[in-house]
Amino acid sequence: MQINELLAERGITRYRLAKESGVPHSTLKDICLGKAKIKNCTGETLYRLARVLGVSIETLLGDAMEHRPAFETFKSNVCHIVKDMGDIEFLIDITKSDKIFAYLEKRWYREGLYLLGMVDYLCRENDLPLDERYAELRHAKLSDTLYPAGVLIMCAALNSNKPKERSLEEAIPEFLRHNIVEAEVRNVA
Repeated sequence: MQINELLAERGITRYRLAKESGVPHSTLKDICLGKAKIKNCTGETLYRLARVLGVSIETLLGDAMEHRPAFETFKSNVCHIVKDMGDIEFLIDITKSDKIFAYLEKRWYREGLYLLGMVDYLCRENDLPLDERYAELRHAKLSDTLYPAGVLIMCAALNSNKPKERSLEEAIPEFLRHNIVEAEVRNVA
């Protein structure tokens, strides 16, 4: 959670927080304006701010400490989860956890739209109705077409766009709707 949100929730000014925590006002101002990253603060600074705001250091750091894996790793993990859980359990888990909306809220558009593509694909494969909560999202597209890393490597190695063209022909429509080229989600080792 950002310090600005915590200050607003508690009705505390930056000046008061600086005075009560002992953190210089200029440092606090830079953090609040985004000129300084909260994750780069010393442990002592984090402790002092968290103590006065009445939150844990983890809450103070919030999203700053969340690691975003490489997209290829994310895709592989999703495919393995589907394989391990099975289609229906995976669909139930994604629906209950609202992971698609959570990724989109964090502006992790590739991940959110990939999950939506997977959900819609699995619904088609299992002859299930589409979840209407995602109806408007089905029109969302990434600005650039996202090809698998292997396809891009083949294009570079062959000095040709043929692998891209072939991957577009083989792409699963539920992913391609979002400008994500994905042809194989079942064959994972």
